[in-house]
Amino acid sequence: MTPVLQVALDFVDLDRALALAREAVAGGADWLEAGTPLIKSEGLDAVRRLRAEFPQHTLVADLKTMDAGRAEVEIAAKAGANVALVLGVADDGTLQECIEAGRNYGIRIGVDLIQTADPVQRARQVAEWGAEYVIVHVGIDQQMQGETPFALLQRMAGEIETPLAVAGGLNSESVVDALDAGASILIVGGAVTKAADATQAVRDIRKAMDTRTRVGTDLYKRTSAERVREIFEKVSTPNLSDGSHRLACAEGIRPLAPGLKMVGTAVTVRTYPGDWSKPVQAIDVAEPGQVIVIDAGGCGPAVWGELATRSCLQRKVAGLVVDGAIRDTADIRALRFPAFSRQVQSNAGEPKGLGEINVPITVGGLSVAPGDWIVGDDDGVMVVPKGRAVEMANHAMDCLEKENRIRQEIESGQTTLGRVTDLLRWDKTGR
Repeated sequence: MTPVLQVALDFVDLDRALALAREAVAGGADWLEAGTPLIKSEGLDAVRRLRAEFPQHTLVADLKTMDAGRAEVEIAAKAGANVALVLGVADDGTLQECIEAGRNYGIRIGVDLIQTADPVQRARQVAEWGAEYVIVHVGIDQQMQGETPFALLQRMAGEIETPLAVAGGLNSESVVDALDAGASILIVGGAVTKAADATQAVRDIRKAMDTRTRVGTDLYKRTSAERVREIFEKVSTPNLSDGSHRLACAEGIRPLAPGLKMVGTAVTVRTYPGDWSKPVQAIDVAEPGQVIVIDAGGCGPAVWGELATRSCLQRKVAGLVVDGAIRDTADIRALRFPAFSRQVQSNAGEPKGLGEINVPITVGGLSVAPGDWIVGDDDGVMVVPKGRAVEMANHAMDCLEKENRIRQEIESGQTTLGRVTDLLRWDKTGR
């Protein structure tokens, strides 16, 4: 089977989906998918509109059917879909009903194996019943944990003869891995739908498919623990907040100088107001690339100044957060050291040695444990629990990528943020 590029239109607004579809077709997309979010938001009118604009293209309705298979396949076919997708975890009867209805209404059935306990066995079953192909699918939530579909795809290709589709974070680099692993239908979503230039994005993917040569990209990649720092250095603290359900930043903690980015794991310090002994001792505890985070009670006197900052630079410490006061701010700014604090004041306290290093603390209302990731920029400081670092980094990157597309739509001069996001339509009504 000649490899097929299927673009998944996972929007919630039909106008944006149609605009993207036009760009994707111009770039060389083979199949267009009315994604599940689009169908849930707009209904099968999404398929009807796509069929009207693209009468020659194969249209896939990603229904993710779990029940009422006959009815759902019928209405998808009558709306103009060429392919309907049903979940492999559905009941045997539902799958058989979908396949039989597909024969009756002239629509092909693909079976999505997402979260299927035994995907090889299920693929063999549905192939015997007449399914057109099966989909090896790592969902968005799984991608955020750093999972990829390639190991399962390769295993499936070695054990079954049914045509294989693959979905799960494909981009202009990883489509080559998908082809090498045995896929014949490549389902690409975010690498196209979040691209500022979707036509060029599709062209890059087609080039990679046609030549079996990766086309490099810095986006649309989900990280593992080894690459977390790289992602945190790319995203902003608003990206982190938006990606984690509007997570709060450290309240009242502000950067000393603009334009500096801070990323590192936390060396925590608990000290009494004005006692700078443990904060200075923490410099010798910190490893290169770490951030010293100090709970000094949220008030003065200062527990940090220029000489401590110079020591940090010698140790290659990545930054400083003080819930309390710092001083010598002109010197620290000149050194271009990322420092964040609640207060600035001239007078320091005395080094009494009270307090502890690398214990759980609270800074700006947020709990910080040793080893948690700290990200700071002009908008404030975010704390990323070390156990959630991969997930939160990937969600933040997803937000950055989505904003690239929205920014392009605004800068095209045809719309505004309110119209791109269709705010009026999604205003709450009722409770």
